[in-house]
Amino acid sequence: MQRQNGSSPRLGFIGAGRVAKALAWGLAGVKHSVVAAASRSMGSAEQLAARIAGCRPAADAQDVVDRADLVFLTVPDNAIAAVAASLKWRQSVAVVHCSGATEVAVLEPAARAGAEIGGFHPLQLFADPDVALAGLPGCTIGIEADGPLLPQLELLAAALGCRTIRLPPGCRARYHASAHYAAGFVITLLKEAAEMWQTFGVSREETVRALLPLLRGTAASVERSGLAQGLAGTYARGDIGTLEQHLAELGRVGPDALHLYCELALRSIPLGLERGGYDEKRAEEMRALLRVALEG
Repeated sequence: MQRQNGSSPRLGFIGAGRVAKALAWGLAGVKHSVVAAASRSMGSAEQLAARIAGCRPAADAQDVVDRADLVFLTVPDNAIAAVAASLKWRQSVAVVHCSGATEVAVLEPAARAGAEIGGFHPLQLFADPDVALAGLPGCTIGIEADGPLLPQLELLAAALGCRTIRLPPGCRARYHASAHYAAGFVITLLKEAAEMWQTFGVSREETVRALLPLLRGTAASVERSGLAQGLAGTYARGDIGTLEQHLAELGRVGPDALHLYCELALRSIPLGLERGGYDEKRAEEMRALLRVALEG
C-alpha cells in the first residue's frame, strides 16, 4: 500500500529465514525501506537486519506490525494462520504471506481488523538466500490481492526484476503442486537416472555432472522455442525403434523404472504431435507399445 504522503511503504518481515532474507535484501537493494524484522530466533532477525541500513531486529512480531505499512509473513506455512490471528492489525497496514499453497483466506483475522491481505509467492528455490537473491531477477511471482494492494505488490515485484502472474482465490494448492514438476520433481528424475547409471558403474556425482548440461540445454531450448518445439529426442521424432530398445532394456532393470518411463513417455507423445514430428498413426503405434509394457 502507498503511504499517505505518496512515498513507498515501509516494509517489515515476520519470519527471518531464507525467503525473508532474499526478499528483504533484494527490496532494500532497490531502495525500498525495510524497517523491521522479527523471528523466533533473534539471531536470524539480526542477520537479516545487519545487511539493511535502518532495519531493526525485533524480539516481538507486533513491533514489526506497528512500524511497517506492508508486512510480509514469511513464517512456515503451518504457522501463518496462528501468527496472523495473534497480532493486532489496523486499517493502514497490509499483510501478505509468501506461501505457494496456503490460501490468502488464512489472513482473515487481519482483514477483519481492516488490513489489506494478499499473497506474494516467488517461484524460486530458496535453499540458500544469497543464491535465491541472485536468481530473483527474471523469476515469476504469483500475486493474489484486491484493491490498491494488487498494483503495489506488482510494483514491488517489478522493482526486483520479476514477472508476475495473478492468482485467483482457491487455486493455490493446485498452482503450487504443479510447480513441483519444474523444480523438486526434476531432481527426483535426476536421482532416478543416477540410480540407473550406477548399474553400469557411474557414480551419482558423475551422473549429475554429465546430465546437468543436458538439463540446461533443455531449459534453454524451451525458453527459446516453447514446449513443443523445444522437445527433442525419441518423442520429438517418433522413433519407434529406439522406443522398443528402451522398453526391452528397462524391462530388465525392473518394473518401477519401466512404469515411470512409460507414464512420462505417454505424456510426451502429445508434444511430439504438436511439434509435427509424426502423425497420429505413428503416435498410436507408440502408445500401444507403451500400454503393453505398462500392463506386462
